[in-house]
Amino acid sequence: MPGWDETIGVIAGETGVMIVDTGASIRDGADLRRAIRGVLGREVTHVALTHPHFDHVLGTAAFAGVKVFGAAGLAELLERDREELRRSAVRHGVEPDAAAEAADLVVRPHHHVHGELTVDLGGRPVLLANVGPGHTAHDLAVLVPGRGGDPEIVFCGDLVEESGEPQAGGDALPHQWPAALDRLLALGGADAVYVPGHGAVVNARFVREQRDALAARFGVSRA
Repeated sequence: MPGWDETIGVIAGETGVMIVDTGASIRDGADLRRAIRGVLGREVTHVALTHPHFDHVLGTAAFAGVKVFGAAGLAELLERDREELRRSAVRHGVEPDAAAEAADLVVRPHHHVHGELTVDLGGRPVLLANVGPGHTAHDLAVLVPGRGGDPEIVFCGDLVEESGEPQAGGDALPHQWPAALDRLLALGGADAVYVPGHGAVVNARFVREQRDALAARFGVSRA
């Protein structure tokens, strides 16, 4: 996506289409909805939110009537922190009226992932895994199993970032972040393709190196 370089995922099955994160505004969400309809000829039916930052959740209101999934506790956080979402969006350059509208209409997940949950999109099972805390207290990963010789694909949210150093804001749990990346690597395995929350796709080696860099940065040793 332009602006904050956040990476959006789309997973299509025979009967359902899932989008992973929805952009920083309702306009972003509407643009994504039109783009997906143009490519697939179908509407989005499921939304997976990887974590509660404005550039990943504020476009959800553009997807009416869909099933929304998030890590357990995310719904309550989004309801409680609408004003902080708005302020964060404005601080990072979202037009104030657009930020206010998106925060007012923020969509809370209807389906809460405590451990792991499989969603069937019609011949395409997708595994949602609550692998946090780390980047935030509510980090969700999305695993698309490989088929026909293709590798597994893991959407990581901002647990992994490629286009810059991982950002640890005030809601990060830095001492637990390396362990979250260990869980992420166990989920995908050595041969998976890992899609970071910002930037280009990476491999397991990149994720391991980022894990070790975060451990050194925050003084975390292996158990």
